[in-house]
Amino acid sequence: MNFEETYLNDNILDALYDMRFEEMTPIQEKCIPEILDGHDLIGIAQTGTGKTAAYLLPILSLLDDGGYPKDAINCIVMAPTRELAQQIDQAMQGFGYYLDGVSSVAVYGGNDGTRFDQEMRGLKMGADVIIATPGRLLSHIRMGHVDLSRLSFFVLDEADRMLDMGFSDDILQIAKLLPKDHQTIMFSATMPNKIQQLARTLLYNPIEVKIAVSKPAEKIQQSAYMCYEPQKLGIIRHLFKAGELKRVIIFSGKKDKVKDITRELQKMHINCAPMHSDLTQQERDDVMYRFKAGQVDVLVATDIVARGIDIDDILMVINYDVPRDAEDYVHRIGRTARAQRDGVAITFVSDNDMKYFSDIERFLEKDITKNTLPEGLGDAPEYTPSAPRKSTRGRGGRKRSGKGNQSKRRNGNHHQGKKNKKQE
Repeated sequence: MNFEETYLNDNILDALYDMRFEEMTPIQEKCIPEILDGHDLIGIAQTGTGKTAAYLLPILSLLDDGGYPKDAINCIVMAPTRELAQQIDQAMQGFGYYLDGVSSVAVYGGNDGTRFDQEMRGLKMGADVIIATPGRLLSHIRMGHVDLSRLSFFVLDEADRMLDMGFSDDILQIAKLLPKDHQTIMFSATMPNKIQQLARTLLYNPIEVKIAVSKPAEKIQQSAYMCYEPQKLGIIRHLFKAGELKRVIIFSGKKDKVKDITRELQKMHINCAPMHSDLTQQERDDVMYRFKAGQVDVLVATDIVARGIDIDDILMVINYDVPRDAEDYVHRIGRTARAQRDGVAITFVSDNDMKYFSDIERFLEKDITKNTLPEGLGDAPEYTPSAPRKSTRGRGGRKRSGKGNQSKRRNGNHHQGKKNKKQE
């Protein structure tokens, strides 16, 4: 299905034409009509499926069509990190190229006072779309810079990451300030119980759209080493001795492990830098700048950069430990083999992580190549895949209806229904 088959307005379609956007991705095809029809929606989709366009395009089209106050904040898009907020802001500039009457402001931490003053002016003037991280937006709210009383659209992007990072209370504080007749749109890569609970609290009778996690790109050469924990640094030493490796990301699930790995790599005289949540925003920005600029060869990171970071020339991803679910594995190795390039993904599988690795193989429906340990490191543990576990998949989407539904959902029954939900 292409974008011209929807009722996105002509200004949006002109921007999409310029950007060479023609065919919709599955998440866009299912979400855009529902959002245009005014429904609350929860979308389960990973990064890279086109979910940013799935919510921005219909919202911008509706705002450009008119009927929304010019001196008010009409839409808030919440994002867990500054990096994702910046990417959404960039997408906003492209999609909104022909929208003269729709303004936007990006609001996120880690900036100097000048930036804060610019954000304050934009918020007070009533920018149509605010793209914000929770903590920074709350700072402006507490200082009286924000009026959310006439908001029409509330979007939570990567909601699972926001909850993982401890933003649940911040989101609920912000939600309490919103009018009862707003439309809520939530996107998450996974659907754990805490996301289901948040959805029950914030969304009214939502449409659920679930897009299966896509398999890794075929260009990614995947392999693994069965090993004991103390052998992992020896494998790293072998990999870097075999070739002058640059543009590499090493992932670990824990920030303390990232710090330890970085120290050991520095002892090997490997040009590396860490990326984890203990760094300040300014420190994280500096690390990312140096890595993108080629001043750092190896980035050692937690999953904070597994999603939402757009770096096209990563040659290798090393999973120092096995992600706890297949989706995180796909996110991690998806940092390589981008923009028509080849890439390599290597996973270290300790004797304690074999169950998780077998779950990943089962999800991928393939056996990942097992490498022989480098000479001198001793024997490897025997790979003993676990028995398959039962899983269930949700179903999402429904037949679209007319635009008139938007006015129908904003009635007294809708408000009362959402109020009663919050009291339960």
